[in-house]
Amino acid sequence: MARYTGPVEKLERRLGTDLGLKGERRLAGKSALEKRPYAPGQHGQRRTKISEYGQQLQEKQKARFMYGIGEKQFRALYKEANRREGNTGSVLIQLLEQRLDNVVYRMGFASTRAFARQLVNHGHILVNGKRVDIPSFRAKAGDKVEIREKSKNNVQIVRAMELTNQTGMVEWVDVEKEKLFGLFTRIPERDEVSIPVEERLIVELYSK
Repeated sequence: MARYTGPVEKLERRLGTDLGLKGERRLAGKSALEKRPYAPGQHGQRRTKISEYGQQLQEKQKARFMYGIGEKQFRALYKEANRREGNTGSVLIQLLEQRLDNVVYRMGFASTRAFARQLVNHGHILVNGKRVDIPSFRAKAGDKVEIREKSKNNVQIVRAMELTNQTGMVEWVDVEKEKLFGLFTRIPERDEVSIPVEERLIVELYSK
């Protein structure tokens, strides 16, 4: 399944959850979800009962759209999480958090994961001094992630860093804002990752 490229605010309204897809617009209180907190379409305000399968599918879609991952790649991550020791759902979230595009987003270099993915794709990101242009690259504890020298004056990157004064930083990254680099200090525990996803339902969906 190809990556979704349609209106992202319609996705948030359909799923009834802020997925962090609009960055600064969301912080300014201008997101469509806040103005119209119901599903899009003429029947969007009707109350509908969702089935158990529908709930499971919805949680998977939340995670997929939030991290910007296609079905094939997401399923592969689930299979890897299932092979590892520990709670499968928690491991899945940890694997998602280790993606380079997500780490760039968590460090505040981009206001959305979509822009973070674009930065990686276009070669603006260095990992341990080497350019990495693969968004799914998996960061390890201790990795240094930085904006390459030629891109440090990028207006969108500078603005994204300014917005971190409102959003704050997660505890598993250590960022030098002035120099535009950071350390991915450790893999976060599941209870540290604040996302509106019930991964238990995703595990149930794939376990059928």
